[in-house]
Amino acid sequence: MDNSAVNQVVILGGGTAGWMAAASLARYFEGRQAQITLVESADIGTVGVGEATIPSIRDFNASLGVDERDFIRATDATFKLGIEFCDWRAPGSAFFHPFADFGQPLNGVAFHHYLNRLQGEEAGQSLEDYCFAVQLARRGRFAQPHEQPPTPLADYGYAYHFDAGRYANFLRQYAEARGVIRREGKVTRVEQNPDNGFITALHLDDGARAEGQLFVDCSGFRGVLIEQTLQAGHEDWRQWLPCDSAIAVPGAAMPEPTPYTRCTALDAGWQWRIPLQSRTGNGYVYSQAFVSDEQAKQTLLKQMAESPLKDPKTFRFVAGPRKSIWEKNCFALGLASGFLEPLESTSISLIQTGIAKLLRLFPESGFHEVDRAEANRQHHHEFERIRDFLVLHYKTTQRSDTAFWRHCQTMPIPDSLAHKLKLFRHRGELVQMEPEAFEHDSWLAIYSGMGVQPNHYDIRANKIPETALTDELGRMRAMIAQAAEQAPSHSAFIRQHELDRQP
Repeated sequence: MDNSAVNQVVILGGGTAGWMAAASLARYFEGRQAQITLVESADIGTVGVGEATIPSIRDFNASLGVDERDFIRATDATFKLGIEFCDWRAPGSAFFHPFADFGQPLNGVAFHHYLNRLQGEEAGQSLEDYCFAVQLARRGRFAQPHEQPPTPLADYGYAYHFDAGRYANFLRQYAEARGVIRREGKVTRVEQNPDNGFITALHLDDGARAEGQLFVDCSGFRGVLIEQTLQAGHEDWRQWLPCDSAIAVPGAAMPEPTPYTRCTALDAGWQWRIPLQSRTGNGYVYSQAFVSDEQAKQTLLKQMAESPLKDPKTFRFVAGPRKSIWEKNCFALGLASGFLEPLESTSISLIQTGIAKLLRLFPESGFHEVDRAEANRQHHHEFERIRDFLVLHYKTTQRSDTAFWRHCQTMPIPDSLAHKLKLFRHRGELVQMEPEAFEHDSWLAIYSGMGVQPNHYDIRANKIPETALTDELGRMRAMIAQAAEQAPSHSAFIRQHELDRQP
């Protein structure tokens, strides 16, 4: 089987998706003959608000051989231990979703069952006391986890906040140094094979023609190739995810950037706050059915703690996936493949997993249907699992102070999410429909933070005598708190991290 038969690739669109694809393909073809062309126009802007990520971005950078210190400096990046959710459960409430586990299993039983046995919050116990990443975040501190942690309590993940435009430029330099050719221009016509409908070339506004065997559509919401040309179709999930608009505005830098993203529930949606080294990203994701654009803009500007650096910019979107991301010889990535609001920072990770699908199932010259079918199946499964996780945030709210939140409480939810909720409420069981982007403790963080408590716990948690259990929990809390206090501040860690790389 010879996968080298397809070696002429055209990528339409730059931005984060396009240059991530270009860099990955350049790495994929390293040592082999290939022609990779990226077509983009400086006149067509990119969305560029996806500045928060999840830990898988570290794997992507590592796959390219990127040094973390170089990346931090080039992209204005800060570190991210998770997300703080404010006012979601009720006004004045706050909880944390870390990239880490809570506690550690005892005698083969998941940790949260022991807190449920002790009545959890009613007994003054909080899951967050048993998570090192949360305790670091609460103190504004950061430390990188050890490759071989001395205790499971010290094992946690982290991601980044960064400037998406700078990241695209960083990857452009990487890709062009490895032979990727950038063509400036707008597409005026898409040429197709009259016999099978495959795309054969893109005609540009300067009269040039970009010919290829495989075309990667990174043209954003427009989906110039996958949708406008091949009409793959798009699913509308607004019955479950009602937000359809966003306003974004950069603000001045925070005096001390937090090592986490903050998501604050507002009257008709939620606000993000993403700290970079030199500025702060701010935005309001909302539903037009419950607030006007002007009201949303004024609310965002009023809520911002930092002074705005530019005028607010409005975006429209429809939550849901492209019905297929691989049609004929076109593979869609990024916004061209679908959209899920950035509540859990999955936009860039979906580009990454899309690239992984493409490389794992890279087409032979025949473009076999079974490869396309598997890529599309995995795409839908991934979107559906993330969708359920996002819907959970809205559905379990206890807020009834605005029409938007009352709507969220009463809206129907997918059967797959309803099953998970019922089982957790019944016995504290955390269900995974493998593979999923968010694992057990991520679901536990949202359940706990939103006040969803099980009626029963695993009876095996009774095997440890209560006195021994409380002693063990006390030991865990003390160990975590002591280690968190010893870590440097987030800003101090960034400064030292960069100095370590200076010549």
